[in-house]
Amino acid sequence: MTHRLFNAYCRVVLAHPVFWLALLALLCAVAAWQAREFKIDASADSLVLENDEALQYYRKISKRYGGSDFLIITYTPSQAPLFQRNTLEHLQALQSDLKQVDRVSSVYSMLDVPLLFSPQVEFSDLANDYRTLTDQDVDLSLAEKEFTEENPLYEDLLVSDDGNTTALLVSFERDEKYYELLYRRNELRTQQHEGQLDEDGEQALEEASQAFSDYSSQIQERTAGEIDQVRDIMDSYRDEAKLFLGGVPMIATDLVRFIRADLKIFGIGVLAFLIVTLFMIFRRPRWVVVPLACCGVTVLTVTGWLGWMDWKVSVISSNYISLLLIITMSITIHLTVRFRELHEENPDASQKWLIRETAAHMMRPMIYMILTTMVGFSSLVISGIRPVIDFGWMMTFGLGVALVVCFLVFPALLGPLKAGQPQQGRDFSRKFTLAFADFTERHRPTLMVLAIITVVASLWGVSRLTVENRFIDYFQKDTEIYQGMLQIDRKLGGTTPLDIVIDAPSTEARAATASSQPATGWDGESMDDSAEDPFASGGDSDPFTSAEPDPFADSGSDPFSGASGSEDPFASAPSDDPFAEPQQAKPNPLKGAYWFTPARLAQLVEIQNYLQSLPETGKVLSIATTYKVAEKLNEGPLSYVQLMLLASFIPEDLRDQLVRPYLSDDGNQVRFSVRVIDSDENLNRNELLAKIRTDMENNFGLQPEQVHLTGAMVLYNNMLQSLFDSQIKTLGYVFAAILVMLLILFRSLPVALISMVPSLISASLVLGLMGWIGLPLDLMTITITAITIGIAVDDTIHYIHRFHEELPKDNDYVATMKRCHGSIGKAMYYTSLTIIAGFSILALSNFNPTVYFGLLTGLAMLVALLSNLTLLPALLISVKPKLRAG
Repeated sequence: MTHRLFNAYCRVVLAHPVFWLALLALLCAVAAWQAREFKIDASADSLVLENDEALQYYRKISKRYGGSDFLIITYTPSQAPLFQRNTLEHLQALQSDLKQVDRVSSVYSMLDVPLLFSPQVEFSDLANDYRTLTDQDVDLSLAEKEFTEENPLYEDLLVSDDGNTTALLVSFERDEKYYELLYRRNELRTQQHEGQLDEDGEQALEEASQAFSDYSSQIQERTAGEIDQVRDIMDSYRDEAKLFLGGVPMIATDLVRFIRADLKIFGIGVLAFLIVTLFMIFRRPRWVVVPLACCGVTVLTVTGWLGWMDWKVSVISSNYISLLLIITMSITIHLTVRFRELHEENPDASQKWLIRETAAHMMRPMIYMILTTMVGFSSLVISGIRPVIDFGWMMTFGLGVALVVCFLVFPALLGPLKAGQPQQGRDFSRKFTLAFADFTERHRPTLMVLAIITVVASLWGVSRLTVENRFIDYFQKDTEIYQGMLQIDRKLGGTTPLDIVIDAPSTEARAATASSQPATGWDGESMDDSAEDPFASGGDSDPFTSAEPDPFADSGSDPFSGASGSEDPFASAPSDDPFAEPQQAKPNPLKGAYWFTPARLAQLVEIQNYLQSLPETGKVLSIATTYKVAEKLNEGPLSYVQLMLLASFIPEDLRDQLVRPYLSDDGNQVRFSVRVIDSDENLNRNELLAKIRTDMENNFGLQPEQVHLTGAMVLYNNMLQSLFDSQIKTLGYVFAAILVMLLILFRSLPVALISMVPSLISASLVLGLMGWIGLPLDLMTITITAITIGIAVDDTIHYIHRFHEELPKDNDYVATMKRCHGSIGKAMYYTSLTIIAGFSILALSNFNPTVYFGLLTGLAMLVALLSNLTLLPALLISVKPKLRAG
């Protein structure tokens, strides 16, 4: 088959170099035009699993209750205390300026919330106009005590424990068109997943996806402009306060900027390195221009294709340019080295003959080299994580393009040139590789023992691998994302939100509970229901009656701040004077609600106290928080009648802040909003979630079907827990597929197994090292082993293929090894150093997973090179397998 393919290649390509040059020029022009549509995506979808049921549940909540985009600005005065009139006026001026930003609907802060304990107010006063920090006659010392000690709603949320840091919530107008397109696309995707779409439905899904993608790109540009406006305003206030910006819109915008910077740095850095490397190795302009032309056409073609397909690049796939440059350069270096070897052996040969013979010798190993690398990248499509899947498909396609382009551009550009005279001079790289051959011949037993020790140590390290990593550590410490998240984590109650939704038990469960012993709280105290509402009514619970906006719908609520459009006192700002006229008590809408009774609210207080006692949690908000405030205002527990009166007195705007975010309209479902401290070094998300669920059921008498854990914490944890499974699946796929390909290529099981050894050594060493140093798996590092095996086996294929060609000359395995080290060994040395240096350039990224990916993959390539130059030939000359290649 390879012979027929080569003959066709000679007739179609080598015989018409000018035609292919013209066609490639046309292809580049079209690709350059399509590259205008190239887009970058930094949505929060990169943190979730594809088709995660928890994600579907969360998005249904968002669809029912909606939300808005917002930013959080932390404010720490640099000179005067926070609770001083001049500081509050400075904060108010900042708040006023932020309201002028395009699309800002409100800017909410500590200045807007009602003061309930400065001094303490009566229940009846809640229906009248209340005081805020903007009132000039407010006792600021009392207010500071309320915000830091007295009011459970405000402490650790609006103001830090030390009373010197607060936050502003900048909410944007809800973009209804965005959510309409999002819900339409998600609905069709769900139907497709369930097999309910016909041909028209598939077409509708394609159109909906395109419409959503286009509009998301518009929003991305618009949001970037709004973020710049906010930052400009913040800069004008930094002289008197230390300010940090946070929130999903800011994180997404900065990630896009990181990606763009990485694309430039990686592309320019790798290109500059390649130019220098090619000059140092080959020292002739043609051997710089031809490889660079191959690289340029490959990258431009793939980028144009991404633009044409509307396939957005994420932070995971942002290094596709550097990877394509590295791998394309590897192909051209192998072709160049073989061309020059043939030229040295045949100095009078024609250019046409040299090109033909180079292609004849290199086509078969090159095809298998690219196929094995494609196998490595294609294994990523079974990971279940959308950005990783996209990365796998992008690189699989790009590698195919690289192979085709190299075998078109290389002969087309060299064809019109004269062969000239082969270069003469001292070959230091040949001496270097031959030194490895001598070492291998003398120390074969030592190499075998060392390999076994490495594998055993690596397996021990692999057993220590974890997936528990902190999102905050994805970013460099000097970035605003890191600093803002750390400030919110330490000063304002935590970043990552976890929602615990509890349904009322079914009628049957209530009857069973009534006849059994009362449940005990987390501290062992009995929680008697004897004081519950005698008029309470049951009913089936609704799992979607309490929600916050979806933080994983590309834009929406902030999964890192813990806030939502209606989550806390930030949730919706009251109008300027909503209670100017005294309001009459209204009929209580919560009468008969299951959870809105003194006894059951006391049970919820117990649950909240338990959640707050966990070392990994920060601020916890629920209807129990509101009840605790009411108890403080009442100076004691509330009776059922007082509770109903309180519900009647609370005006609508206050109800939106204190009740609705945490209690369903029918009162049969409650929601605890928990902030998890992401920067806690002892945080183990999976163990924390399991502990909370177990304790809810065992310590509070709740049934499993009553308790729902959701939010960014759950979705992110689901993704992390999938990494082990993804790693096993991708490795299994890579090993099996490459082994089959090697069997087809070499037609010998011993040779195929020997060929896998260098890749296994390099991959296991990297995974083992991660376990030794405590570096967890993440979205980027799970791709290392599959890619390493796919690329590392390339040199193995080239070496064994050359070994097969050289062995029949004298049938001496040791002599053949030395000839291979002096020929193909040089190409392996050149290409491996290029790959290692290329991956090392990724260390310049602002995204830490990309840094780890670059450094660890570079290390794996170095180990693979050493293994291919030592362990591989040691196995070949020890086992002496029969080499057969078709």
